[in-house]
Amino acid sequence: MTDWMKSGNAAVITGGASGIGLAAARRYLAAGMRVLIADLSEEGLAEAAASLSGAGELHTRICDVSDYDQVVGLQEFAADALGHIHCLMNNAGAAFPPSKPWENLEIWKKQVEINLWGIIHGCQAFVPAMLAAGVRGAVINTGSKQGITNPPGGYAYNLSKAGVKAYTESLAHALREEEGCQLSAHLLVPGFTYTGMIARFIPEQPAGAWTSEQVVEFLLESLQRGDFYVL
Repeated sequence: MTDWMKSGNAAVITGGASGIGLAAARRYLAAGMRVLIADLSEEGLAEAAASLSGAGELHTRICDVSDYDQVVGLQEFAADALGHIHCLMNNAGAAFPPSKPWENLEIWKKQVEINLWGIIHGCQAFVPAMLAAGVRGAVINTGSKQGITNPPGGYAYNLSKAGVKAYTESLAHALREEEGCQLSAHLLVPGFTYTGMIARFIPEQPAGAWTSEQVVEFLLESLQRGDFYVL
């Protein structure tokens, strides 16, 4: 267990109503942390809250991470409900039907607005307050192996996740140069994980695909070692 993952501390997870985000919320609650999960789906948040009922102090909020004003509102809500935040998990993401580099401009824009700008918005809204509070904690940004390997097909998705990799590397370097900073940044790069987003395209879990719970277990082991790349 990491030194910030302890009873009474607080975590905010975007994209927290399902998949890796929900699995992380469950583990944080089990450790006694107070958790806020944000998601675009009101129905999804209600289902997540029901599945976590009795697990600990849980808050929910609807938030479109591509809208900076909404992310600022999320930060203000988190400050009121939880006080200092010790873990920010920028996990919200989306995948749209593949488009060629010269087609479907709006899909390209939406893909980058959610997957990359959503993470930048999260850091811009939360990190200053986390630094000012002097908390020992972590910022975990969810990337993708496609942001490293850039395979043919999902070009817009690849671009957005390559941006997440570059941004999180920059964040980690900048935090290390802040005097007295006790925050660290980490890039979560899951393998093939069977989440709700994947289930939209593949109805049954393929052999060899990890569950969200397996990814979170690997994440926590990597954080304990101090890994930046959780690959």
